[in-house]
Amino acid sequence: MRAIEISKPGAPEVLHLVERPTPTPAAGEVLVRVEAAGVNRPDILQRLGQYPPPPGASDLPGLEIAGTITAIGPGISRWAVGDSVCALVAGGGYAEYCVAPEPQALPLPRGFRPGEAAAIPETFFTVWTNLFERGRLTEGETVLIHGGSSGIGTTAIQLARAFGATMFATAGSDAKCAVCERLGAQAINYRTADFVQVIRESTSSRGVDVILDIVGGDYLQRNLECLAMHGRLIQIGLLGSARAEINLRPIMHKRLTVTGSTLRTRSVEEKGAIARALEVKVWPLLASRQVVPIIDRTLPLADAPEAHRLLESGEVIGKVVLVP
Repeated sequence: MRAIEISKPGAPEVLHLVERPTPTPAAGEVLVRVEAAGVNRPDILQRLGQYPPPPGASDLPGLEIAGTITAIGPGISRWAVGDSVCALVAGGGYAEYCVAPEPQALPLPRGFRPGEAAAIPETFFTVWTNLFERGRLTEGETVLIHGGSSGIGTTAIQLARAFGATMFATAGSDAKCAVCERLGAQAINYRTADFVQVIRESTSSRGVDVILDIVGGDYLQRNLECLAMHGRLIQIGLLGSARAEINLRPIMHKRLTVTGSTLRTRSVEEKGAIARALEVKVWPLLASRQVVPIIDRTLPLADAPEAHRLLESGEVIGKVVLVP
């Protein structure tokens, strides 16, 4: 099969199209002929040598795929050869074939083609487990979503809207803010406005119930200032910095919860539980097109370096998808 290999840590040019043996599914796995694969920021971190795959995972980048099952390993009960699926994987998505654990595969939402479905798993798994399970966002609450025009951000805005929350979102240009507004959020251009001040004014100084943050660094203290009593800060990215100095008093005075998570290193059982929740709670929203993945563009697999350059440029709105 053809695949994209990381020759060494470095710039997008270290991504090379190579020939690799087609993997064989082990017990509890299915082999998928990849018809589309999503591109995500963890792929960039892996390319830079900062996010190695977990033990036993493929060294190839790529965390989400969609396509057709061509072989099944021992012990498979739900899937059969010929089934169309999308799946969250721990690596190996930038290839013509990829193995996926059975619990992490889901049927394509009704009416979806693989090129669209490949943009679902990584962002929807991440948003669901963090915003709704860890963050406990419920109907009637308010949420601030940083990076609102990103794949994570556009997913979070749509799901929060669908479940009855009020959304604020930060973005770095008027065009990106317009996208957030169209999806249902009150947008804040962080280059021209102080989001802390905007939240204070927009909520009559109450603050928001939940914040989903991909930045870290000096956003941490500012996020604490934005939270309401009993607010929850969910850290899922560190685009700014992994380190910050904070005043702990707001956490104590407002009885705040500060938490965070990563997805890739979780067990198959944990990811399978998220998949089942998505199938029950979110797949109907996708089938009715109340929620859809926002795709900026689709590129051939061989153009993986260009896909990474685009994502790193900050000009992408939503997701980039590769097609073998």
